[in-house]
Amino acid sequence: MIKHNNAEYVVESNQESIERLVRAITLSEGQFSLILVCCNRLPLRRKILKQLIKRSSVPIQEITLHPSVKRLFTTIETSVEGSPPLALIVSGLESVVAIDQVLSSTNLVRDEFRKQFPFPLVLLINDEILQKLIRLAPDFKSWSANPIRFQVLGNHHHSKCAAITA
Repeated sequence: MIKHNNAEYVVESNQESIERLVRAITLSEGQFSLILVCCNRLPLRRKILKQLIKRSSVPIQEITLHPSVKRLFTTIETSVEGSPPLALIVSGLESVVAIDQVLSSTNLVRDEFRKQFPFPLVLLINDEILQKLIRLAPDFKSWSANPIRFQVLGNHHHSKCAAITA
């Protein structure tokens, strides 16, 4: 993978990613859809969320997973009980202590996601979680298109978040 340090390229790329994400959510309204958003920097994730909520015509509910979460499906089910959202974005998977077990159990109950969640489900993840998802929940992951990626400026250790402008 080529890392681009050109600020204009990174900003433009992130704008295109936001537009893809908004479009994916809009097109999936009313039905289950798994959308993976890959971003390795927390400050940029916060900017993505703000832009997404601002730009999307579909209201988006957000949940952040607690490190003690044991089951993704049950956690989402409890969070949306009574009033399913039109779209849901889930963050915090990288902080879950038992992530391997969470992803394995997610793969086992993958059909329940489609049956119970008639809305687009956006997982905001980093590269490490993406690799674990591919390895531990391949059937669940196969329901998503390629991850929508957001770029950062600079090298890995000193990277600054690229702007996402309105």
